[in-house]
Formats: sequence, C-alpha cells, structure tokens
Amino acid sequence: MDKARAQSVLARIDEILRWEQRLDQQKDQKFAELGKHLCEVRDQRYWRLGYKSFEDFLEAKFPDSRRKAYYLMSIHDNLRQIPTEEIEVLGWSKALELAKVARNQGRGFNSATWLHRAKECTKQELKEEVYKYLTGEDYEPYEMVYFKLYDSQLPVVEKALYVASRMAGTERSRGYCLELICADFLAGRAEESSPEDILLVLHRLVKLLPAGHLTRVREIEAGAKC
Repeated sequence: MDKARAQSVLARIDEILRWEQRLDQQKDQKFAELGKHLCEVRDQRYWRLGYKSFEDFLEAKFPDSRRKAYYLMSIHDNLRQIPTEEIEVLGWSKALELAKVARNQGRGFNSATWLHRAKECTKQELKEEVYKYLTGEDYEPYEMVYFKLYDSQLPVVEKALYVASRMAGTERSRGYCLELICADFLAGRAEESSPEDILLVLHRLVKLLPAGHLTRVREIEAGAKC
C-alpha cells in the first residue's frame, strides 16, 4: 500500500465532509470526487490506516447513513467514462439514475445519449424515464407508510405476506403483497362496497397476478367471446 497516497486520500475525504458541513446550502457539490476517493479507499484498502474494516471506516465517516456512501461509490463505479465535472453539474440524484442504466447496460452504455437526456430532464422526469427503461412499466408515484406492529402480531402478518408473495410472484414487493391481501379481503365484503369499488378491487387483483395466470385469464376471456 502506498501509505503517502492513502493518507492524502483519507485527508481529502475529511476535507470534503467538513466542507459540506460548513456550506449546507452547497452540500453534495463534490459528491463525484468524494465517491471516487471512497472507491479508492475500498479498492486499495486505505481503511487499514486506523480502522478494522471498510465498514468501520464508513460508519465513522457517515454516522447518519452509510447508504449515501454506497450511492456515491455506485456513481463512480458505473460512470467512470463521464468526467467528474460533468457528473457534478448534474447533481447526485440524476447521477444515481444514470448509474442504474450504466450498471444495466454494462459496456453497451451510451453515456453521451443518457448524459444529454439527464441535462434536459428534471430529476423526476429522468427518474420516471429510467424506471420505465429498466422495468418496461410506467413509473407510479408512491409514499412510505409507517405503522406499529406488536411482536405477537408479526407471525400472522409475515405469514400472510409470504403466502401473498407465492401467489403474486416472488419478484413483487411487500407493498404489492399487502395490496393483494387487502383486495382479497374487500372482494369478500361485496355487500359493503359499491359496484365501482368491486370493479376496482377485481381489476387490481387481476393485475397483481403472475404473468402465467394473466395469460390464462386472457385465454378464458377469449373463449368466452367465441
């Protein structure tokens, strides 16, 4: 290990983090440089100067959230062909979206096209475009919902989510599984729902079915029309 280089990189990381704390209104302007240095610390094992592991190093430097550090490293790892200055002009939210595309495309990543698109779009527009590119589906806004569960309730809830995931497909998120459970509950309470409510529930239930089941539903529909 080049000890002089290691000390220089570690000192630069501390300098950038102190700079961010002093200038909160300009926070994250040096995110690409920071991500580059963090990757060097990881790859060259500079963390050995004072830390037991790279995880210990990140925990010390990013006590609030190590996720940010991983985001910054992902940007550097996947967007090395784009100059640091151009990435920092975009802002780290847009850069992170480009990193997702670059990771997906590998060596075929068309950096010039996506960089131009990122400059033209708002952050939300780019997020929606990247989501559609990666999944083939339109982006749907979401919000985080929090509620408390007691330890005694967890086994029932986890079991229900597990069964729902088997029905909907394991690639579905827990949010989709919870919706499937709720839709199934509402479908059994038709006397308390309007026809419009029932139609919405049935639509969501069908949409949540795995691809193979949807194909079967279409075949049944086609047979009914004949």
